[in-house]
Amino acid sequence: MILPIFLMFSFLLSSSSCNALDFCVADLKTPQGLAGYSCKKLELVTVDDFIFSGLHAGNTSNLIKAAVTPAFTAQFPGVNGLGISIARLDLAVGGVVPMHTDSSEIIIVIQGIIDAGFISSANKVYFKTLKTGDIMVFPQGLLHFQINAGTTPALAYVSFSSPSPGVQILDFALFGNDLPSNIIEETTFLDDAQVKKLKGVLGGTG
Repeated sequence: MILPIFLMFSFLLSSSSCNALDFCVADLKTPQGLAGYSCKKLELVTVDDFIFSGLHAGNTSNLIKAAVTPAFTAQFPGVNGLGISIARLDLAVGGVVPMHTDSSEIIIVIQGIIDAGFISSANKVYFKTLKTGDIMVFPQGLLHFQINAGTTPALAYVSFSSPSPGVQILDFALFGNDLPSNIIEETTFLDDAQVKKLKGVLGGTG
């Protein structure tokens, strides 16, 4: 009889400690750390901290013909510490989100046709053409991509398992910075002309 009572008491204690804070709305005036932003003072929190109205169509007149409109912690303080966020993805005809990594991700296609896929750590490719209403998940940290495979603009909403997913696009990480060209050539097996061409397109130097 004592053991069940002890277990129940332990459960209640653990539950109450987990719920010590209902939420931690981000105080965007503080520095962002590994655990996110510091909590806004409770008396300063309003319902507007839990509302985001900015998922409007993005500008796709760029190199990749794509626009990601985020509702991450920096734009939507209420998601701070909750392990979730969302973004809108607009892809013009021919638009692409190149190979990139971030947190675990789920995409739902609202309009158009999108080719999407990811590569496992065993280099196995998981690829599918998604149509309106289709949903696909991309595991955390794996390279993945999305391409508009149709003849009309495509729209999707993307949910993440982090309030600040930390998206890193492979092409820009390699060729959009000042990493010396000879290092890129040695690590990618591309020749000097190819590397310099890609640096020129993506704004890199060195």
